[in-house]
Amino acid sequence: MDIALLAHEQFPERAKTAVGVLRYGDQRVRAVIDRANAGDRVADHVTDVQDAPIVESMADVPDIDALVIGIAPIGGGFEESWRADVRSAIERGCDVIAGLHSFLADDEEFARLAAEYDCELRDLRRPPDDLTVADGTAGDVDPTVVLTVGTDCSSGKMTASYELRDAAREQGIDAAVVPTGQTGVLVEGWGIVVDRVIADFAAGAVERLVERATLDHDLVIVEGQGALAHPAYSGVTTSILHGAQPDSLVLCHVAGRTAVHGYEATAIPPVDEYADLYERVAAPVREAGVVAGMINTQSLADDAAAREAIEEYAAGLGVPATDPVRFGVDEGILEAIQ
Repeated sequence: MDIALLAHEQFPERAKTAVGVLRYGDQRVRAVIDRANAGDRVADHVTDVQDAPIVESMADVPDIDALVIGIAPIGGGFEESWRADVRSAIERGCDVIAGLHSFLADDEEFARLAAEYDCELRDLRRPPDDLTVADGTAGDVDPTVVLTVGTDCSSGKMTASYELRDAAREQGIDAAVVPTGQTGVLVEGWGIVVDRVIADFAAGAVERLVERATLDHDLVIVEGQGALAHPAYSGVTTSILHGAQPDSLVLCHVAGRTAVHGYEATAIPPVDEYADLYERVAAPVREAGVVAGMINTQSLADDAAAREAIEEYAAGLGVPATDPVRFGVDEGILEAIQ
């Protein structure tokens, strides 16, 4: 499928969905729409992903099948500055895919235009209608279940999940990612965006995903969301932790980050204390230890500084660690998660 990614004035730092699709999706990205960087290419800003031109508006996009909203703003609302490009996409006969809390299909103008031009408005965050509370059975599955968790939001949990999967597959391990966020659902073509699920049913939704994935794979890596000590998003984190009942945890962190992004008055605890917190919260339902660390060193200019940050992080956790994008995932980490 040929797509364009809408990322106005947010690419790449705050366009997590766009970057995730560029790195892990099998869609062909024909253009990224971003007024601030129009005229550049993706490769000018992000390496080791699909390259594509960055254009100013939908009018500059070649023929595509779908427009994907590549931004997931705090609160998940629709920005009115995007309306003209979404309208233009629909009028060109393109489907529009979004992972927002504001559903495109509930917008009167978009719904009318989609019906007129025979397009699909696909709202990735719309949950299934048949969810229930958890039965507490995810821990009974035979395959190994690993959960990526974080010290903050946007700390690399999705990236770690896919890098672990790919490294495991290279070693001949039948591994899969369980997608619990809008980008993962878009990449995989299935899953449930857990932060949109009714709180009572959130753990049950994760349990359903784990039990489905473990029918066909030997190693299942559950994509974490939020952070356990986050003042806004701790609820979804706890639901995933208890619903998945993982065998082990991988703790993700951003190098140099000492406070919760967007909530700077909330300090991030030392990593050893954070790992202990995750383990203690998991234990009453299923004991799971932090067995590896993943750290995003993108802000560090050179590899020597990055390796120093990784060594410090690994020492703080007392487990092996890496930056999976910069240096890959070695066999020691794969052994630890199994």
